[in-house]
Amino acid sequence: MMESLLIANRGEIARRIIRTAKALGIRTIAVYSEADAGLPFVREADEAIAIGPSPARESYLSQERILEAARKTGAAAIHPGYGFLSENAGFAEAVEKAGIIWVGAPPAAIRAMGLKDAAKELMQAAGVPVTPGYMGADQSEERLAAEAENIGYPVLVKAVAGGGGKGMRRVDRPQDFAELLASCRREAAAAFGDDRVLIERYIANPRHIEVQVFADKLGSCVHLFERDCSLQRRHQKVIEEAPAPGLDAATRAAICDAAVKAAGAVNYVGAGTIEFIADASEGLREDRIWFMEMNTRLQVEHPVTEAITGEDLVLWQLKVAAGEPLPKMQDEIAMNGWAFEARLYAENPAAGYLPSTGRLEHLSLPPTVRVDSGIEQGDDITAFYDPMIAKIIAHGPNREAALSKLAAACAGIEVWPVKSNAGLLARIAVDPDFCAARIDTGFLDRHGDSLVAMEPSEIAIDTAATVLSRNTDGDPWSALTGFRIAGADDKRVRIRIGEHLLWGQSRPELEANTVTIGEITVLFDAGNAWPISLPNAGEIEASQGAGDGAILSPMPGLVISVDVTEGDRVAKGDRLLTVEAMKMEHSLRAPFDGIVEKLQVSSGIRVSENQLVVSLVKEQD
Repeated sequence: MMESLLIANRGEIARRIIRTAKALGIRTIAVYSEADAGLPFVREADEAIAIGPSPARESYLSQERILEAARKTGAAAIHPGYGFLSENAGFAEAVEKAGIIWVGAPPAAIRAMGLKDAAKELMQAAGVPVTPGYMGADQSEERLAAEAENIGYPVLVKAVAGGGGKGMRRVDRPQDFAELLASCRREAAAAFGDDRVLIERYIANPRHIEVQVFADKLGSCVHLFERDCSLQRRHQKVIEEAPAPGLDAATRAAICDAAVKAAGAVNYVGAGTIEFIADASEGLREDRIWFMEMNTRLQVEHPVTEAITGEDLVLWQLKVAAGEPLPKMQDEIAMNGWAFEARLYAENPAAGYLPSTGRLEHLSLPPTVRVDSGIEQGDDITAFYDPMIAKIIAHGPNREAALSKLAAACAGIEVWPVKSNAGLLARIAVDPDFCAARIDTGFLDRHGDSLVAMEPSEIAIDTAATVLSRNTDGDPWSALTGFRIAGADDKRVRIRIGEHLLWGQSRPELEANTVTIGEITVLFDAGNAWPISLPNAGEIEASQGAGDGAILSPMPGLVISVDVTEGDRVAKGDRLLTVEAMKMEHSLRAPFDGIVEKLQVSSGIRVSENQLVVSLVKEQD
């Protein structure tokens, strides 16, 4: 086993790797950017080295700075985690050339599986079924549009070098193809330095099923069963589970065997995931499951596999990288129970899932389940990296028991003032369709309105009324209750909860979960966080109209394109400009037919949240 290990990553996965390495007696070395200097993974490592400014390209994506940190500290091995340089074959080669152990896939395997078109051709040759589509060298817009027509709409345009949901667009109509292709290419070039794409048939009822594989340097390869990652938003996973519901033993054996065959085709070593897309319109059948891609690294959702197998996959990685045989052979690996992982993000589902940044003044994560997190209360969520706060992992003897634990855990999450998707996760976990495993990758699109709705529940309203009534020491006038000179108090209280001005019923039996931060009282209810207060006498709830023509940036970020000039006529829904933040693009569109009166920004300008970027006027004005 190696004596020291440098973790070329940050946050949650860095802490995860440090935990296992320390248990094995390995000296751990963290690298960190300016933005991350105060985070827990930096403190928890045995040694920490600063590697540059906050932008990832100047720190975590800088091969030279990471290799220099490894030389300076005498690191025997480098673990890349996931994301950043984890699937960069050139970096893997540079590590090995420097005489340092690479805790990852062989560079040749990374190259073979890193380009989706070449990987599919390789899988076809190995006898692994692949999704129908176009993977040709002709990348002209005309050829791609023609191939999309041949495949039949809807189609999926995907970056050849893509991953993590980046550089991927669904196109439903021929007239949308050019715009979405350009957007996909732009995002792919920014994220991967390669704007080539492939086109696949878009499957109407798709299930995303992936198989965890592991191989050693001695020629052995095993699988650790499958995970279902169908619950997604914008092709990024939200909740994963293992095993896949509705997958019978014969079909499981078929796809797991295909996954091992796929790994063998590239002489794989280490942890990897073979991803399949399944047409679930007639249930999960072997002849309707196709190879999609391979991730040549450890996956974000690896804890669900650890939960059902009892294995530590980071420990497996370190042993294999050190030249040891796999800890277990196939007949020694057993599946026990069911597990879920929910990704807690700093984002606002009610505002189109826009990322949320700022200081976590209050953060309470559930103690009843496994929680993998890279941050703690008092830390900052910045716009430089992925907005994940934590992974919530629940395990039980069966799906119902594990899901019940997940629902309770998500409902108990407390985050303030940064917005989070905790309430959404809690609602998904009790949704009847999700509980019945009626899921595919379009689940959130179909259920979004009911799951994302951010209206306070009746219990939350009454709880707020109860808390605020107590805070007035029983004075009905200051509580603005339904006090009457002739008659009993009717216990109604006029309150403000979030942006809502409501009447609530004071109910002493209700148990309140509140914290006071500065002058703000925050009520936590089923994953949601509501600031509550008594309104001033005669206060009228403020309202905001979308018709004033002031277009504000909904998040801090970089303006990457501007599609209008002053004086242009625009129709409702026309794209005005695009802002990029946290590796995602967000297009701002016209709320009505009108004229561009004033353009406040240009491409390449950084904007802050709620900054005025465009002013529109209606033509009649």
